[in-house]
Amino acid sequence: MTSSTTPGDAHLDASTQPPRLRVTGDWTLLHYTALKKRSEKLDGQYDVSTRIDLNGLGALDTAGASLLVELLGPERIEHCTEQSDCSLSGADRALLKTVYRSLNDFCVPVKQPQESAGIQLLARIGSAVDTVWQDALKLLGFIGLILETFARGLFHPKRWRLTPVVAHIEQTGLDAAPIVALLTFLVGAVVAFLGATVLESFGASIFTVDLVAFSFLREFGVLLTAILMAGRTASAFTAQIGSMKANEEIDALRTLGLDPMELLVLPRVLALLVALPMLTFLAMLSGIIGGGVVCAVALDISPAMFLSLLQSDIGVQHFLVGMVKAPIFAFLIAAIGCLEGFKVSGSAESVGAHTTSSVVQSIFVVIVLDAVAALFFMEMGW
Repeated sequence: MTSSTTPGDAHLDASTQPPRLRVTGDWTLLHYTALKKRSEKLDGQYDVSTRIDLNGLGALDTAGASLLVELLGPERIEHCTEQSDCSLSGADRALLKTVYRSLNDFCVPVKQPQESAGIQLLARIGSAVDTVWQDALKLLGFIGLILETFARGLFHPKRWRLTPVVAHIEQTGLDAAPIVALLTFLVGAVVAFLGATVLESFGASIFTVDLVAFSFLREFGVLLTAILMAGRTASAFTAQIGSMKANEEIDALRTLGLDPMELLVLPRVLALLVALPMLTFLAMLSGIIGGGVVCAVALDISPAMFLSLLQSDIGVQHFLVGMVKAPIFAFLIAAIGCLEGFKVSGSAESVGAHTTSSVVQSIFVVIVLDAVAALFFMEMGW
């Protein structure tokens, strides 16, 4: 390589046979604009038979090497650098080889054909269905793990942790009693108002008592309580276990030889199995009392007549139909809340996402199972 500081140039020497393309001067970034224009002018003026002379090439950098590769093509560059009579230094030869190999290996990414909106919609629906299926499988597996842990505990009574169970009963049951009682009381009053408004036109206002009793004993009592527990308790379970998972406390428990299922999940499940039926009974009682207050104020149905109609028209099987659903809802709500907590990764965003997911899944499962149970009991005539 010469020490010339002259601008680079390339010209076609037609005085020789075959014609010769002579490259001279410095091919560097400083002269890039002029060299680019010169290369464009020479494009198409020479062919395969034209010889390339690089002996007059001065300074060379990556920008100039890329222009030379574009001008001469990778094959000519490779041939020229391999010639024994070429005066290029080893560094310039290596630079040219590196640049032409990089340009030769470069492939323009093929643009993927854009899918239609219908295909994208079907793909998203399929993905959602697959996600629901995978979540259902994980929930079934987690339920099996809970039952296994419970069965193992039956043979080892000393491993039962009564203190956490009692603490969770207080948190999920006693602390939730005021909001459950208030909500169901107001809903009972609203149902009684609506029933009285509709039945009054038929002269059957007295059946408002039956409407309130049937709706709360069979459906509203357990359903409203389960939805409240899904929003209040399932989210709390997910946040508690999820925070422990994010802080690697669950890994620490396993390192100490403790079973997270036995230590964290089973007390919460047992607590909700005790608390939800009691809250359901409270909800039934509060809803009927709310309906009784409306009947006494708006329909002139005295409390004594209200109780007499309840005793004569409402069978105990309606109470049992509502109560039998409470443990099932409690078990599923606790299982979903704990499972979503174990799914948390390591960030606060993950805790929030899985907390929301646990509430949505719990409410969805509760409503679907309640609808299935209502159809089943209706077909059975219970």
